[in-house]
Amino acid sequence: MLEKIRVIFTIPELRQKILLTLGLLAIYRVGWQVPLPIVDAKVMTAFAQQTGGIGDLLKTVAVFSASQLSQATIFGLGIMPYISASIIFQLLGTVWPPLERLQKEGEAGRKKINEYTRYATVLICVVQSWAYVAFLASQRARVGDQEQSLIQESLLDAQGGLPFTWQFVAVMTMTAGTIFLMWLGEQIDEFGIGNGISLLIMAGILAGMPSALVELGSDMTWELGGGGGKMGVETLLVLAALFVGVVAGVVFMTQGQRRIPTQSQKAVRGRRVFGGTRQYLPLRVNQAGVMPIIFASSLLLFPQLLFQYLSMAFPGNAVLTSLHDSFQRGQSYLYNICYIALIYFFCYFWTAITFNPKEMADNLKNFGAFIPGYRPGKRTADYLEKVMERITYVGAGFLALVAVIPTVVGGFLGIPAQIASFYGGTGLLIAVSVAFDLVQKIDSHLVMRNYSGLLEKS
Repeated sequence: MLEKIRVIFTIPELRQKILLTLGLLAIYRVGWQVPLPIVDAKVMTAFAQQTGGIGDLLKTVAVFSASQLSQATIFGLGIMPYISASIIFQLLGTVWPPLERLQKEGEAGRKKINEYTRYATVLICVVQSWAYVAFLASQRARVGDQEQSLIQESLLDAQGGLPFTWQFVAVMTMTAGTIFLMWLGEQIDEFGIGNGISLLIMAGILAGMPSALVELGSDMTWELGGGGGKMGVETLLVLAALFVGVVAGVVFMTQGQRRIPTQSQKAVRGRRVFGGTRQYLPLRVNQAGVMPIIFASSLLLFPQLLFQYLSMAFPGNAVLTSLHDSFQRGQSYLYNICYIALIYFFCYFWTAITFNPKEMADNLKNFGAFIPGYRPGKRTADYLEKVMERITYVGAGFLALVAVIPTVVGGFLGIPAQIASFYGGTGLLIAVSVAFDLVQKIDSHLVMRNYSGLLEKS
């Protein structure tokens, strides 16, 4: 393995891509620590450390959006607005004819849709950052014996509110931060290696794992059954098993394929016969990758935030309190059912976008290959679509199982949501999937230069 890593850095093009990607991720991590100029860092830290309620919700948001809402930084919104805009346009592309026509125009249409997505991202950023700044201005945290505003006292007006000019500065700062992150992701896509947006999310998840480990250590004891409000050693063993199971499951799911046999036609040229060989067409079980998890988690954040805000605005309302509790991660059945349904939906949706059976059938026909028992053309395309529907159902079920079961088990065992998410749930699932995709992209560069891949035997 050390020799393969050495080979990676001896290839100039690959070395440049990796170093550029690491440099851009380092820039992201620096901006992740820079607070907004309007907040009081000490009071904000005290507010973020509160248990339950909005504090845990902000930490949950950070797992899926590469954001830092609990500390109000310039990258506070992360790439959540960009993900939301992408979901909107991908959904509109299936029901709105103008966008449907743009999708069929190939590269030119894709560039136009990306341009519209960027504009929508700016609008979403402005709305979300304005709501977030207004939320910060209305909150107070206890520091010592006093309750203080999250906003610096010197910036508040006579009524104790934040002036419009400072609200505008904060909104523009957070909007510019998100647009910069979007640009960073595009630079990684074009000049680096790996999927830029996914790598930003993975970097945010990995950065939060050490603090989750420290929290786990402070909340546990080495006695069986625990005691004093702390987890026992058996809980640690369950968490370790979940960790290993999620990693093994993601690798198994990513590597899983359905191989469809193909036969090439024989061609006689002079006295020699070409073709007639038997090959396989590999179809991935999880064609959509990790995107269904990211999309489903991002969409479920909206009802969480909405009902959290409404339950705080109208305290004592039983309906809003019940809805708020129903969309909490962990043992909430409604949340888990919605989560599984969205994972299935986005698995099929993303597969329908990325997998074109008609185009694949035409390519087989053009190269003189066919699937035994099926005529080239429409019947081959129908067969490929039928097979993809079946294996996508299995892949989506496995993806939902790996995403939901650790969180449910963590809820029953009393493991904090952040620890369950990082070391046995969705956060780990995203991190492993993105890392595996990155390794495969590095392998493609190595194999193209006649080296063995990282996952292959020398």
